Amino acid sequence: MEVEDLIRHGGVGWMGGSGAESDVVLSSRVRLARNLEDVPFPGAASDEQREHVYELVRSATQRARGLGNLQPFRLDDLPALDRQILVERHLISPQQADGGRGRGVVIRDDEAVSIMVNEEDHLRIQGFYPGLELERAFELATRFDDFLASELRYAFDGRLGYLTACPTNLGTGLRASVMVHLPALTMAEQMRRLAHGLGQVGLVVRGLYGEGSEMAGSIYQISNQLTLGPTEDEVLSHLQEVTRQVIQQERRARQAMLEQNRVALEDRVWRALGTLRYARRLSTTEALEHLSDVRLGIDLGLITGIAPTILQELLVQIRPAHLQRLTHHEMTAEERDVVRASWIRRRIARALGEQTQA
Repeated sequence: MEVEDLIRHGGVGWMGGSGAESDVVLSSRVRLARNLEDVPFPGAASDEQREHVYELVRSATQRARGLGNLQPFRLDDLPALDRQILVERHLISPQQADGGRGRGVVIRDDEAVSIMVNEEDHLRIQGFYPGLELERAFELATRFDDFLASELRYAFDGRLGYLTACPTNLGTGLRASVMVHLPALTMAEQMRRLAHGLGQVGLVVRGLYGEGSEMAGSIYQISNQLTLGPTEDEVLSHLQEVTRQVIQQERRARQAMLEQNRVALEDRVWRALGTLRYARRLSTTEALEHLSDVRLGIDLGLITGIAPTILQELLVQIRPAHLQRLTHHEMTAEERDVVRASWIRRRIARALGEQTQA
């Protein structure tokens, strides 16, 4: 499997629209941070030490049985464009894509699992599932964690738990998150209040690609802040419970908009669809905002004939690195805006059974 093979898959499998509460929750992710005994954390390790860790992990995953088809990638062997594609598919972090010797990733061919090697920690094991499926994502990540623990010696302390480069990951090393689409709460300007409320109960709201990333398309990540103290079950249960409350708030906000200002809402979603059908130039942010509105219209039954998963599909395909790989040449930002608009026009025309617009 090569990076090019991921591109041919089109959308990302774990954002395929199935799973519980999929009208609001796009996906669930569980990430386990682990480090090896007697090796400095990646930030303090030498190039040779990081290379050694990568080889240990690569060799171990080659011995895995019953865990699927796993492919290792040494990141410093990949061009910058391919590394960015892995970021856009959430398989590595933006920080890891910046490179450095010994950094790598092991990816299962369905993209439901990725193991980042020598990011902030030696191992960051990620399990993904569509919809609100935190327990299933945790079970998936744990299967790989258990296997790697049988092959490698983890740094663990009886009092502090798993030892990590950042103290905020001590203990379970567990970060669980849900990717949610909250257009009604965003339009009602309730996100600041919601984020504050979530912070009060130990959760944090971030952008599409985690800490420090953009807020676009009314898509957010909600994740736990505490890893030391609560058990894995408590972390997952708490996030699941609070996410269900957020889902209820979003659905109530959608219904209120539909009942109280239907004409304005219809105008907004149909204008968004019209822009996507006919625009000749679209930035990533503008495209995501219009796709968000169209998805809201689909979920509320105002727009028919288009599958709701068009948001997840195009969320990946219209990103800068994907566009350049799909067209097989590098482009300026202005050129990407033109190609992005063309790509979206063709995709929507296909969904509606129309002749593709020129």
